[in-house]
Parts: sequence; structure tokens; C-alpha cells
Amino acid sequence: MIYSFAPIVSKDSKAIILGSMPGVTSLNEREYYAYTRNQFWDIIKDLFNISVYNDYNHKLSSILDNNLALWDTIKSCERVNSSDSNITNVTANNFVWLFKTYQKIEYIFFNGAKAEKVFRRNVDKKLYKYKSLFRLPSTSPANTQKVIYKLKKWSIVKEVLQ
Repeated sequence: MIYSFAPIVSKDSKAIILGSMPGVTSLNEREYYAYTRNQFWDIIKDLFNISVYNDYNHKLSSILDNNLALWDTIKSCERVNSSDSNITNVTANNFVWLFKTYQKIEYIFFNGAKAEKVFRRNVDKKLYKYKSLFRLPSTSPANTQKVIYKLKKWSIVKEVLQ
């Protein structure tokens, strides 16, 4: 059994980006999106024009400074390697607690299809009835779409926060 991380969130967070479950490298490093071929941090850096971006704490600060939150839909699961297609025995994270505690979250962004699928399957629709949900292309290297395409699709994150 593997377990996800605590959320990166503040009382000012207006939007949350949800992945499925951290990959092997991220779990080993105890950092969101630690695998260097994952394009998540590059996309966030480009969206918000962040220049110095090699320190993990700086990355997390940039998420919070832009009124974002970061978490995963899955609290625990079983999985061989880092592939979402290998995830079984899923327990979802506690979104009742999240949305009750952080009531300013209006926008939910899914980093790929698996994150959205797990969320919709496990979270009561009443909890997100008045929130806007968006599935974005996965930043995983398994998604071979060009980063320029992903960046264009991910630009909605910045747009809703302006």
C-alpha cells in the first residue's frame, strides 16, 4: 500500500490542482512531481512567470502565492511502478474536510484523466455542485503531447485566478 502527501493549501486558495497519486520518484523524494521528466513544475513556472525555480520550498510557495492548492485524489492505493493504469484498491482523500476547511476553493483542476475519474467516482456531487471542474492534459511523460499544447490547455488555471 502506498500513501499520498498532505495537501499544499492555504485559507486564500481559490483553485486546487489534483493529481492521482505521486509516482515512485515523488514518493521516494517526498515531493510533489519530483520526477524530472514530469512537466508539472515547468508548466507552473511558465504560467506564472517564475524565474528562480530549483528549490522545492520555493515551488510550494509559488503555488500558495498564486492562490492555488495542490493535492491528489487518492489517499492510498496499491500500484506497480508509477503508471496510473496500474492503480488498484483506491481510497480517496477526504474532500469533505478539504472543502469545509478551505471554503474559498471554487475551481478544481485535474492533472489527467485518472485524477478526475477517481474524484467523480468517490466524491459526493453535492460537495462540488457550485465549483467549476476542468480536466487538463496530464503533465506525465506518459502523455506524449507537446508541452506547448499542454501549456495552452493549462493556461485556464491562470485565467480563472486573475
